[in-house]
Parts: sequence; structure tokens; C-alpha cells
Amino acid sequence: MMWPSVALLLFVTLQRLGELLYARRNTLALLSRGAREVAAEHYPYMVMLHTVWLAGLWLLAPDRSIDLLWFAVFMLLQLLRIWVLVTLKERWTTRIIVLPNAPLVRSGPYRILRHPNYAIVIGEIAALPLAFGLPLYALAFSILNGVILTVRIRAENAALSKAMLQA
Repeated sequence: MMWPSVALLLFVTLQRLGELLYARRNTLALLSRGAREVAAEHYPYMVMLHTVWLAGLWLLAPDRSIDLLWFAVFMLLQLLRIWVLVTLKERWTTRIIVLPNAPLVRSGPYRILRHPNYAIVIGEIAALPLAFGLPLYALAFSILNGVILTVRIRAENAALSKAMLQA
């Protein structure tokens, strides 16, 4: 077992658990303000994908060294993730939650991309396994993530379009 690898895996695990708690708090607060969840049927598959991705890394990566270039890419993605979280504040959640009459967020990274969080996740799903020298793992989970995100982004775009028409 190599401590840097275990430390990185522990960091990512704690980060994801913290994000789930933050997302749950935000989701409950948004729902109490009249928001509604849309397209919840794919959410368990998304959670399962991320859980299996991280669990698999715990099985395969603790004894591997870390490639510093891919580690740097992954850490840059973490800074971008923080930018998204700070921009969305209480509107950030892991579910598709639509708050009626709320304008779309168009500041921060949303000035550049419509779905910056998903772009970051795409990068993370690939970069972390690549940091551990697991290119086939990165490829397999990138493909699976692409399938889930195709469904998710279509559902989110439809929900946001419908909400903007009703506003």
C-alpha cells in the first residue's frame, strides 16, 4: 500500500460524501421553497456508476504510484469544481431540481459552458484512474459516464427549457 495513493483516494471519498450531504441539504431546502425534482429515474444509476467507479479504484489503486501530470489535471478539476459550487451556492445539487421562476445561473463558469459541472465530472472520471496508471479503467468508466450524462443532460435541458417557458 502506498500512502500517497491511499491519501488521494481518501480525499476523493470524503469529498464525494461531503458533496452528497451538501446536495441533500440543498435539495431539501429547494423543495421546501417549491422546487420539484425532474427525471429522477436515472439518478440511482448515476449514483451506482460513481460508487462502483470509486470502489473499483479502492480495489485497484492503493498500491500504485501517482502520475504527477494526471494528478495535477485532477487537482485543477477540483478547483473548477469549487468554482461551480461557489457559483451555484444553495442551488447546487446532485439531482435535477427546478425552482420555479428562478433565473438560470449565467455567472462564473456558466458564462463559458452550459453544464460546467458535467464537463468537470467527465474529466475526473478519466483523470483519476489515469493518475493511477489505469487507462482501460478510465476508458470504460468514461464510456459508461457518457451514456448516463447523455440521458441526464437531455432531461436537464428539457426541464430547464420548460421552466424558462413557464417563467
